Order: sequence, then C-alpha cells, then structure tokens
Amino acid sequence: MGWGQAGVINRSSGFGPRARAAFNDVLGGGAASVLSITFGLSYTLLIFAGPLAPYLSYGVAATFVSSAVIATVLALGSSLPFAVGGPESTTAAMTGILASAVVERMTAADPSAPLLAPVLITMGLSTIATGVVLCGFGVTRMGRAIRYVPYPVVGGFLGATGCLILLGAIRVITGQRLQFATIERFANILTLSELAAACAMALILYMTWHRSRSAYGLPLILVGGVIAAHIGFWLAGISLPEAQATGWTFQPPPPTNFMLPWTVEEIGRYPWHDLPELSGDLIAVIFVTASSTLFNTAGIEVASQREADLERELNVTGLANIAAGALAGYAGCVSVSRSILSFNAGGTGRLCGLTVAAVSLLMLALAPMLLGYMPKFVLGGLLIYLGADQLHRWIIESRRRLSVAEYLSLLAIIIIIVRWGFIPGILIGVVIGCATFALSASRIDSIKFGFDGSEYRSSLDRSLDDQAVLSAHGGKIRGLNLQSYLFFGSANRLYQHVKAMLQRHPECRYLVFDFKLVTGIDSSAAYSFAQIKRSADEQGIKLVLVHLPPATEKALRSSGFISDDVGIVAELDHALERCENEIIAEHRGLAQEEASLRDWFTQIVGSEGDAGALMQRCRRIEVEAGEIIVRAGDAADSMHFILDGRVGIMVQADQGRTTRVRSLGRCTTIGEMGLVSRSPRSATIQAEVASILYILSAQQFEAIKTEDPALGQKLLTYFVAVMAERLNFANRTIAVLRR
Repeated sequence: MGWGQAGVINRSSGFGPRARAAFNDVLGGGAASVLSITFGLSYTLLIFAGPLAPYLSYGVAATFVSSAVIATVLALGSSLPFAVGGPESTTAAMTGILASAVVERMTAADPSAPLLAPVLITMGLSTIATGVVLCGFGVTRMGRAIRYVPYPVVGGFLGATGCLILLGAIRVITGQRLQFATIERFANILTLSELAAACAMALILYMTWHRSRSAYGLPLILVGGVIAAHIGFWLAGISLPEAQATGWTFQPPPPTNFMLPWTVEEIGRYPWHDLPELSGDLIAVIFVTASSTLFNTAGIEVASQREADLERELNVTGLANIAAGALAGYAGCVSVSRSILSFNAGGTGRLCGLTVAAVSLLMLALAPMLLGYMPKFVLGGLLIYLGADQLHRWIIESRRRLSVAEYLSLLAIIIIIVRWGFIPGILIGVVIGCATFALSASRIDSIKFGFDGSEYRSSLDRSLDDQAVLSAHGGKIRGLNLQSYLFFGSANRLYQHVKAMLQRHPECRYLVFDFKLVTGIDSSAAYSFAQIKRSADEQGIKLVLVHLPPATEKALRSSGFISDDVGIVAELDHALERCENEIIAEHRGLAQEEASLRDWFTQIVGSEGDAGALMQRCRRIEVEAGEIIVRAGDAADSMHFILDGRVGIMVQADQGRTTRVRSLGRCTTIGEMGLVSRSPRSATIQAEVASILYILSAQQFEAIKTEDPALGQKLLTYFVAVMAERLNFANRTIAVLRR
C-alpha cells in the first residue's frame, strides 16, 4: 500500500459507506493539519519578527484564527469538497512586508508608539479588502482576467516573493535582518552554525519530500527534525533552557492572546495618513492572494483530476478573507500541498477542511508550549526551502518557457521589487504588459477560417464507397487555419472558441491546427494551448498540428501541450488524408480488401463481358514508392487505372521544388483527359507508395472505339463523370478558401 492510500479504510471493514468516508476525511484532515501547524508557526515567526517579537502570542492567535476561519469557509463552500485553505507562504510574506512597513513608519514618527493594534488593524483591513476584490472578481466573472497579465509579470512578482521569504527565514533564524550594514553580525560561529543547520534542513526537504511528494513525507521529516535536534541537544549536554537561551530553540511565548482591535480608541489612534504610502504593499497582498487562488486551484485540478468552478472559488475565498479580516487575521487561500495531502490520505469530503479548522483552534492553547520545544533551524529550514523552491520555479524553470526578452524582464521585475518595493515592480509590469499588447494588438484575430472534413478534404481521389463514408462522417474532422502572432489575449480567446466549438459539435474526433500563417507564440499562449489539450483529452479528441515552426513547437512542448498522442504533420493535405483514412477504417470495420480488377471494371462499364474485353486491352505494371510514372511534357499516349496504392500529381514550384497538387488512391484513374485530347502531359505523376496500375494506351483506346463502339461509349461516359466530380471538388475548395 502506497503512502497516498495509507489512511484509506478497506472496503471490507465493518463501517458503513458514510462512516468510512467520514473517517477517511478526518484522517486526511489530520494529515493536512500537521502541515497547517508547521506552516502556521513559521508564518507567525515570519510576520511577528524584530520589533513585533514581543507580540508573538498575538501573532500565533492571528495565524491560527485565520487558518480556522479560512479552512471552515472553504470546507463549506468550495467546489472541491476536500480543499483545505489557510495562509500561504506567498500571502504570509506579503503580510510580513506590510506589517514591517507599518512598524517602520510608526517608529520613525514616534519610537514609543504602541505597535500591536495598528498592525492588527492593517492586517485586518488588507484581508477584508482582499476578500472584497476576490468576491468582485467572482461575481463579475473577471477571475480569468488574471490570465491576461503577462507571464513575466506574474513570475517576477512571485519570484520576488521567494526572495522575501528567504530573507525572512534568515531573520527568523538569527533575529537580524540581512543587510550590508549588518553583515558583520553574521560572522560569529553560533549564527553561522544556526544558518548551516537550517540550510541542511532545507536540503533534506529538497532531497526527500520535494522529489517524492509522498502524502506523509513532509510531516514526518519535520517531526523527525525536531526529535533529532533534541537528541543532539541531549548528547551535547545542552538542556532545553540552555538551548532557548543560546538561540537554538524559540523562547516560549506567553499564553496565546486574542485581540480584536476594532475599538473606537484604537481606530482613532490609527495612522490613517500612512495608508497612501502603504498602498503598494496593500495591492501586493491583493494581487498575490488572487493569483495564488487561481494558480493553486489549477494545480489541485491537475493533481486530483477534478474540475473546479473558478468563479465559485473566488467568491468563497473572498468571503473567507472577509471573515478572517473581521477577526484581525491575515489573507489566505486554498493550499495545494495541504489539499493534495488530504486527498491522497483518503479525504474526499468537507470534513477534511473542518478537521483542519478544529485542530487550528486547538493550537490556540497548545502553540506557545509547542513553540518552546521547536528548534529554530527546523522552521527556518522550512522557510528557506519554501523560498528557494519559489525562486527555482520562477527563475530557473521558467527560463525554458520564456524568450530571452521575457526572461530578462522577469529578472528585472524581481530585482526592482526586492530593491525598491512593489509599486515600482507593478509599474514596470504594467509597462511590459502594455508593450506586449501594443506589439500584438493589430493581430488579435487568430483564426483565418475554419472547416470540417465534409466540405474540405485531402486531394486524394477515393473510391465512391470511401467518398460516401466521408460525406456521412467527415464532420468528425474540424480544422482551424491560424494566423498572426498568438499572444496571451488572442490565445485565450482561441481556447474559448475551441471550447464552444467542441460543445456545438460533440461528434468531433480530430482537431487540426494549421500554423502556416502563424508568426509566433508566447509562453502565455502556450498555456492556453495546454488548456485546449486538456479539453480535447477529456472528450477523446486527437490533436493534429500542421506547418509547425521549430520555435512554436519548442514553446508548445515546454508547456506540455505536445505529447506522444499529438500528431505533427508537415502539410495540411497529408494531415487530412491521415484523418480520413482513420475515419474510413473506423466506419468500414476493416480496411477494404483489395478489389479485383474485374469487379472494378464491371462497375465502370456495367457488364462482366465488357469488363473482360477492357482487361484484355490493358497492360499491368508495378511501380515502387518514389518512381516516376510519366513526366510533365511527355506525350499523352495512355491513361492509367490505379488498382492499388497511391500516386501523386506533382508540379514545379519556386526555387526548383515540386509540390503535390493532387493525390490519387486505389480504384481511381488518371490521364483520361490527355487520352482524349492528346495534349502533352501538364504534370508529373509519381508513385507515393508501392502501386499496381493498368495502362490503356491510345492505340488500344482507338481500337476499342473502332471494334467495340458500345464499350468505347461507356468509357467516354465514365471519363465525363470523373472529370465532373473533380471539377465539383475544385469549386468547393475555392469556396472555402474565399471565406
């Protein structure tokens, strides 16, 4: 039994189905609670550090009240019943920056000013504002607007968050900010030993849980780290008070204190004049929470193979943040790690989140005692791992998905945010987004025309039976001829168009994209194509890509859009031919057996006697793939009956190349017009596969007309029918291309 199934009760147990499900939900929620406790303590230390350290017990209360409220609301209202929410590393980091900014401004104005109430009011206001914005996105269905934010802007924003988490981790471990002015304070053995232990913990997390992602891996590693630390203290003869005094473990805070700062007195003392200067950090909290909600929801969808209602998730997360803000908590959202841990442990219902909420409330009493036993390097190592993982994701991994210009802009945004704050970073991001939009705005319409297989087919001439199959079932092939530059906005509209088209035509089984007129694609568009692939996979539709440039193929591969089940074909004609062949094979059961020459000639001339006479006039030849049958300019002294195989009609193109203008399959003819008009060959005929042909020479045709006029008349009638059908095909093709 794997880790992910360890908590699932066997169906043969004595519990009823509801009891089994409830037990599994509680067990899954209990597993996720271990992460909530560990993350919650680390986030508390991240926010309530430095001048706020004396108020750590209030920070513990704010953290676990936020965890309980957000987990409860999400559990009751999320479209993913097993979802577990709470403060996240990104939202905690932004809240820590906001709290630090408030403290700096207040101490600069009055060093003796009380800090706790203004910080709690600021956290509550930012959380309420975040909730209102999220609800606004959900009600107005503007949640997908985040997809219009350029990928480098989002990456730079979250990459900078990773840097801030790392800097916060160093402050949690050492009690000091990492700055050029304070660098000499880190040059002592104790501080370096604490940092080394935290880095070792982060490395252990990377080497084990990061790679395996087992359900109970992270809780076991963190608990094991605490136990190993205390064993090390015991072996070194260091008592718990000594470990606390030297800084290896945290000083136990006083019992948890919960405070609601919404009194008239505290609101009157609040520095409202500082709010405009804090607007950048407030916007950062809102942006990070909104983007984390969307990205985390998408991550849970992929990992659990469940589909979420995005607008509902935004509304529920917004209400959860409003409730948490009213209790002076800070922002949070659905958590990928905690939700998937609960899901893999067997939880599928709403008791998962409610269990996490109950444990979070229990921690209001237990957290101070637990924190006194917690080594700093364990929680600090966890923060280092979270920050480094965020940096790796957005600085290292994103390099493969971005062009040079996009990647450089991402790095620039990270540096600007870390050095000068979020307002300059946001402004740079807006400039980048506007520049990208300006370059692409004139090429918004990404679809030149669409078609289906019943009206637009390959150039392969097929038998009447095959044509009947394609006339009845050609609608299973849907094609889109794409054009211009595909950027984040146009690609998202393409996804919406494809999604609507597949709803209108549920019979579709082949979706062909022709990239011949596409000038380029960016990383955000590649993400939209990944969404198209997911929709196609859900409906059993095969994707076929035509005229795919190397740069576009690279971008689509990096996004996961191109896999082994996606067909890549050089030309649209060949792609349609392959799709048609599969449809014919599907609806005819097995490939049609090789028709006998006599049966085919009987269909042409109407009687077995005439078919036998025609067979005596023809000469059989075999040709290999690539062999030239006739050349352009040769005398038209014969026609060919193609019994088996396929031949192509080739004409000269530019730069000495040749291109196929038509292809002829089994039980079709070629050269009948030249046989009648005796004009020189206008094109070269080349075998595309090994083929069997029967040749009727001009001399034999004249003999038939003289010796058997009735048979000659039947042949002329057949020639006229063939040419009429080909003319009709050409007219349909021209009509489609004129759209």
